[in-house]
Amino acid sequence: MYQLYFAPGAASFAVHWMLLEVGVPFEARPLDLAAGEHKQPAYLALNPNGLVPTLIVDGQPVYEAAALLLLLAERHPEANLEPRAGSAERAAYLQWTLHLSNTLQAAFGSWFHAERVAGEANVELVKATARSQIESGWDRVAGHLAARGPCMCGADVSAADFLATMLMRWSRNMPRPATDWPVLRDYVQRMKARPTFRTLYEREGLTEWA
Repeated sequence: MYQLYFAPGAASFAVHWMLLEVGVPFEARPLDLAAGEHKQPAYLALNPNGLVPTLIVDGQPVYEAAALLLLLAERHPEANLEPRAGSAERAAYLQWTLHLSNTLQAAFGSWFHAERVAGEANVELVKATARSQIESGWDRVAGHLAARGPCMCGADVSAADFLATMLMRWSRNMPRPATDWPVLRDYVQRMKARPTFRTLYEREGLTEWA
């Protein structure tokens, strides 16, 4: 059985959601980030980055949200959450999953933790740069979905869509959230209509953006 270390609404959100979609048994182990549980020695022994998520797979800890999404899709082909190897959709799947992780998710790190990037004196500059990167990212994603949607890899939902939706949720309190783009607003509504989204919210105790 998988064991997922998570914190409500954090980067573990997409992995928790994927586990529900795949429909396999797993144990969810919440961490209190405010209390610093993710920085305790016992957890650092599993994930030396001191971040969530960490997923115990066959007794071994694995981390990095995008990697876990790709891994779960690969381990559970019956869920049909990854395109066929060698297909054009597969190329888009890998490209967009890594792009979302390396570009947009990284920019959110700067937005939420600007003081860690360049100190308190430069918070506003860092946030302005991060906001520009995030909004530029939404422009690209919106254009891609308009041309090649309705999902990130064409007609079918894949692991990339859970990551994209998580990041769109993170933007909900920004000056220009992802849902300001009509294509992205429609996309979000389709993803949020999935039954597992409601289950995820119940299990993580979330209420906003429901």
